[in-house]
Amino acid sequence: MLASLETVLGTWLFPLVAVVFAVVATLVGYRLSLAVIRHFTRATDTARLFLDAAAGPIGVSLCLIAVNAVLQGVGDQLPLLSGMRHAASLLLILAVTWAAVRCASAIGDVIVTLNPVEAGEWRRARKVETQTRFLVRGLNVLVVIIGAGLALMTFEPMRQFGASLLASAGIGGIVLGFAARPVLGNLLAGMQIALTEPFRIDDVLNVEGEWCWVEEVTATYVVLRVWDLRRIVMPLQWFIENPFQNWTRHNTDLMGGVVLWLDYAMPLEPLREEFSRLLAASAEWDGKTASVQVIEAGERGMQVRFLMSAADSTQLWNLRCAIRESLVVFVNGHYPEYLPRMRAELVTPGE
Repeated sequence: MLASLETVLGTWLFPLVAVVFAVVATLVGYRLSLAVIRHFTRATDTARLFLDAAAGPIGVSLCLIAVNAVLQGVGDQLPLLSGMRHAASLLLILAVTWAAVRCASAIGDVIVTLNPVEAGEWRRARKVETQTRFLVRGLNVLVVIIGAGLALMTFEPMRQFGASLLASAGIGGIVLGFAARPVLGNLLAGMQIALTEPFRIDDVLNVEGEWCWVEEVTATYVVLRVWDLRRIVMPLQWFIENPFQNWTRHNTDLMGGVVLWLDYAMPLEPLREEFSRLLAASAEWDGKTASVQVIEAGERGMQVRFLMSAADSTQLWNLRCAIRESLVVFVNGHYPEYLPRMRAELVTPGE
């Protein structure tokens, strides 16, 4: 046993030294080349972004290429050579897949970097970012599937297993289709959303009564940030099958109103003057919309709506709350007798 082990180590001594030398030489050359490239390029250059994202897996891939070259050059009479070659080839496929995934992920960063958010161009930048995130995740899934398939094909039993699967592709395809229907449905929904753009990252949505922002978009679900910092995770398929409100579809400008119930005798002109004064003093008002209208008249009083506008949903919410509070204080301080009241007529029994 010991003699056979010494024989194996003796025959593998020179190939192992050659492998170590090749790996060290490749690694040193790669590090020097990487340092030179980084010295003469800027961190924001397109090629530099790809290189920085995949520097690690590229180095591993180059080292494994050197290992494979050495193992292919040694004699076939070495023991365990076929197993070593197979392991090196398998590791090379995995390393190349890793590098491809990192490069695919860097595509999104490169496109977003090349399309920054500028004044007046925020819609285009958000559109590009949303579509890029969808497509990059789909590309990553495709790269992983191809890499896993190539890795499995290096095993001889897997090739025979693939042939048997092709023979029963009819039934297997139906079963796989039913099993993967939710996942495939979300992936297809993601592609549809990327092309039709019903919403983008940072859009303000109203989903099932919740006021929220689109915070993150993945290949199968969307993360929504609610105003109270809760997170709602919704599958992409839901946005294809259900209606929802997009408050920033074309722009962020919004209108909102404050409604007060007042007595019929309440004069409206002082309310209009006070409302105009409050808006003029408010930093949230965008100066576009300001109106006072009686929108309802009931048996107890009239309903007055104060309509206003703001640059986005957050400012509109703060503006509405501030105006509502100030108007209540104004009416209560100057016209308390015109606040809503219950009218009744007392009747003496027997009259």
